[in-house]
Amino acid sequence: MGAYLLRRLSLTLVVLVGITLLTSVVMRLAPGGLTGGVTDLSARASAHEQRKKFIALYDLDKPWYVQYGRWLKRLSRLDFGRSFKDDRPVLEKIGERLPNTLLLNFLSLGLVFLVAIPVGVLAAVKQNTFWDRAVSVFVFVGFSVPTFWLALMLMILFGVNLGWLPLSGLHSLNADEMSFAAYGADMGKHLILPVLISTFTGLAGLSRFVRNGLLEVIRQDYIRTARAKGLPESRVIFHHALRNALLPVITILGLSLPDLIGGGFIFETIFAFPGMGRLGFDAIMARDFPVVMGVGTIAAFLTLAGNFLADLAYAAVDPRIRLSGKR
Repeated sequence: MGAYLLRRLSLTLVVLVGITLLTSVVMRLAPGGLTGGVTDLSARASAHEQRKKFIALYDLDKPWYVQYGRWLKRLSRLDFGRSFKDDRPVLEKIGERLPNTLLLNFLSLGLVFLVAIPVGVLAAVKQNTFWDRAVSVFVFVGFSVPTFWLALMLMILFGVNLGWLPLSGLHSLNADEMSFAAYGADMGKHLILPVLISTFTGLAGLSRFVRNGLLEVIRQDYIRTARAKGLPESRVIFHHALRNALLPVITILGLSLPDLIGGGFIFETIFAFPGMGRLGFDAIMARDFPVVMGVGTIAAFLTLAGNFLADLAYAAVDPRIRLSGKR
């Protein structure tokens, strides 16, 4: 297990460095380069003079590999640099947004598993019935409907036409004047639409995955033996079959994080949600290179950490995973 852990950790670090390197190259290939959005350093200086001062201030006149090497050196000290836009530390700006993104993703992921597992079990137990076909239709719709379109439709319905839910942000403008209970209720109302949209993106696929996994397990010989012993069907399904059918779901847990974090850039922007996705989008539009690198690194780290933990959990329950690397 120790060798497997070391091997996976080394691969994770290599992938993380590769992602940051690719992000750095892509930002430099954008039209206008890193200084394309620099126009407001001084009202008395021309745009050309502003860019020259900007380049000298942030060492942008050095070769890209030198800049990247210095950035990696600062990263080892958890120093992401300072924002081009307001000169604030990037880590400070990320620290303000990261808890909101984690809250949104954890709520969405928890809701996905809370709903998808019972729905998948129902579809498998009721195979070829109305419930199974209904789940199939739901999966088809879930894969077909664009997330941004669904977000806009729900905003129009519940925010504009019905006026039940707020359309943007995480708090109302007068949140500071609210009591603790009212503050929590206000935050909950702001989270409903983003959480539902984020959940919808992963619910369809996972429910289908649980269904197919359970159908494969209940055809095994040990399930027939359990039924032949006269065990109740509920015990056969939930105690014997489901426990083994959910083993691959551990991997899906890690693979779900990239979709949630990547999707956050879309619906956090649509809902003006103060998370990392919105921060990253604004930084890309403003050519704020340090913030883009910081957000990209944190998002990549969270994604790789989720996959790493999923691999460890899978290796813990299935020894074949650990032994495969020794062959």
